[in-house]
Amino acid sequence: MLHLRSFCRITILVLAISFGLSDQGHAQAPTAGAKALTQQPTIDGEVMTDPAWAAIQPFGAFTQVQPNIGQPASEQTDIRIGYDDRTLYVSVICYDANPDGIVVTDARRDGNLDATDAFLMILDTYHNGQDGFVFGTNSIGTQYDAQVDNEGQGNFNNNRQQGGTIGGFNLNWDASWEVAAQIGDYGWSAEFAIPLKTIRFSPGENQTWGINFQRNIQKTNEITYWAPLPNGLNLYRLSLAGDLNGLNLKKPGNLKLIPYVLGQTSSASTNDELAELPGAETNGEVGVDLKYSITPSLTLDLTYNTDFAQVEVDEQQVNLDRFNLFFPEKRPFFLENAGLFSVGSPGEVDLFFSRRIGIGDNGTQVPIIGGARLSGRLNQTNLGILNMYTDEVGEAGIAKNAFTVARVDHQLGQRTSVGGLFVNRSNIGSEDGTTNSTIALDGKIGIGKQAQITGYFAKTSTESITEGDHSLQVKGNYAWNNWIARIGYTEVGEGFNPEVGFLFREAFRKPEFLVLYAHRYSESSPMLEIRPHISWRAYWNFEGFQETSFLHIDNHWVWKTGTEVHTGVNFTTEGVVNSFMLSGLVEVPAGVYDHAEAQLVFFTNPNKPLSVSTRHILGGFFGGKRYANSGTLTWRVGDKFSSEWSFSHNDIRLPNGNFTTDVFRSRLSYSFTPNIFLQGLIQYNSVSDIVSSNLRFGWLQQSNTGLFVVYNFNRDNSYLGEDHHLNNQSFIVKFSKLFDVLK
Repeated sequence: MLHLRSFCRITILVLAISFGLSDQGHAQAPTAGAKALTQQPTIDGEVMTDPAWAAIQPFGAFTQVQPNIGQPASEQTDIRIGYDDRTLYVSVICYDANPDGIVVTDARRDGNLDATDAFLMILDTYHNGQDGFVFGTNSIGTQYDAQVDNEGQGNFNNNRQQGGTIGGFNLNWDASWEVAAQIGDYGWSAEFAIPLKTIRFSPGENQTWGINFQRNIQKTNEITYWAPLPNGLNLYRLSLAGDLNGLNLKKPGNLKLIPYVLGQTSSASTNDELAELPGAETNGEVGVDLKYSITPSLTLDLTYNTDFAQVEVDEQQVNLDRFNLFFPEKRPFFLENAGLFSVGSPGEVDLFFSRRIGIGDNGTQVPIIGGARLSGRLNQTNLGILNMYTDEVGEAGIAKNAFTVARVDHQLGQRTSVGGLFVNRSNIGSEDGTTNSTIALDGKIGIGKQAQITGYFAKTSTESITEGDHSLQVKGNYAWNNWIARIGYTEVGEGFNPEVGFLFREAFRKPEFLVLYAHRYSESSPMLEIRPHISWRAYWNFEGFQETSFLHIDNHWVWKTGTEVHTGVNFTTEGVVNSFMLSGLVEVPAGVYDHAEAQLVFFTNPNKPLSVSTRHILGGFFGGKRYANSGTLTWRVGDKFSSEWSFSHNDIRLPNGNFTTDVFRSRLSYSFTPNIFLQGLIQYNSVSDIVSSNLRFGWLQQSNTGLFVVYNFNRDNSYLGEDHHLNNQSFIVKFSKLFDVLK
């Protein structure tokens, strides 16, 4: 039964808050013009002497958001934009009075540009103030690209073991484009060549796109924007972007074939002389992807024998609760336009979770036979249809399945839309095949540029479940003039069963809120800002029993040097209905556990070659104590070598027993060039007693294609008891190439 009265009360409260926090004015968004080119520029980073740019008037009055919000940028930036029938060209000159002080920290494609002198742009090609394409570079010409949906807004991850946000921003989208940069006595400059078929747009004359630019100047720890933004917002806030006029664009042809060939060998060994293991296996695979633009805004993707051997493995996690762990999607095919198919509360209630396709419940790899995706935009409507087929895995009891996802989202106004989602899984491998489906309606209402109300209602259909198969959510968000406020209510029925989705926890009613204020200090102060805030969330089951309450009171202390400290306290309640084994080691009896815990987080300046971040929690935990300490050491040598060394230690002391958990992670990367790299991920998990390594060599060509050499090694030290171990290893060579059939 739905508690509509409570739902309506929350909705009215959200509306009142959102309207009460009314618009307080914002500067008029700037405009710029693009010019049709008769001569193509040479993409070498040399802007000043290229005759193709000579006839274009530059623009680029940037405004600081950090450290001195509202003040003009300390350095001049000149931008020029041109285009022809096939390509959008952008050039930038980043003047710098001290070019020897330009900071370069990472040469990897999609490497973090926050800690380097960098230039980024976002293109809102539909001019809907919601979705866009991000392109960026630094002074050595590193490629950085991403997709943004819903202005980059995701969901606060309610799993306190993880933190952060999920959804809204897709860094793993890799497009085919060019960039080059140069450093000179004037500073540095860069040129971009972005094929029109790489991005999606509606062709026609006198078009206007939304656009904004960001420049980072590291010697002053400065962040500036072309279209000014209030404190607390970033480049992805497309409803505040400027306008790019003067575009007369035609439909470009786009048909791409991406075949691959793969060879793999795998083996297992153990020190148990009685164990029977299969011998070494060697096999090969071939497959192909096809991409065809039916219109410039609507693309068809086909895939056969889909493979993701080059993708980095998952990070090890330890479950210190009784709920599900969330592992993010990393596979490129599912990441493209992933935001279009995202409905629900990412990381908590995902109505569609692509990892259910091709990955079993225990991590088993399930072969993907093939599939198709149609995605894009028709007028004011976003459209997505996904159909995939997976093969059987007999030893794991997994039959053949067909997956269908259909998504429509119609824009009614800026930051306002209504949509629907249908998800279905059908077992096609047996005569008595089962099915499961999810249907949902969702929408959002923009209230000015500051506030927005979002919500969804969903139902699942499972043959054995007839009641409580619903889920709903309504949220209000406000972000403006240093304030961030959120309030919301989420409900998941006892019979809600999205088999192609993700539930962090089942059967709950959850209210939540957050209020944060960022106070900026004067220009003369060594402090940049403080961010006091309070947040609360609580979960009740359908018998009225409170299973979780989490009240967080904190303040973030931020210095202009980049140092940051978080000092907080958490007041927690855990109501355990049925006893459970914590990490499989110690039993936690049923009962109610009320505790408080102190929290301390510390960051040094990430712009430096050597930086440190730590997180410490001390307090009550399921009737006992928890001492949680984690830290990450980041070490870079020039722009070629970067490394992260992380260690997480939990000391758990409970009435029924004590135990510790340790997770070690080392991520290493060496970039020979921005497109040739060697990367390694080495991990150890003390709970499972597994050591693993994932080593990857990549020689990238276009759109993340090229040569990949991957070596995986896992050592299970708990195999058949403490005295025996099992080693699994595999060696993979994969080559893929993009053929641009229609140029």
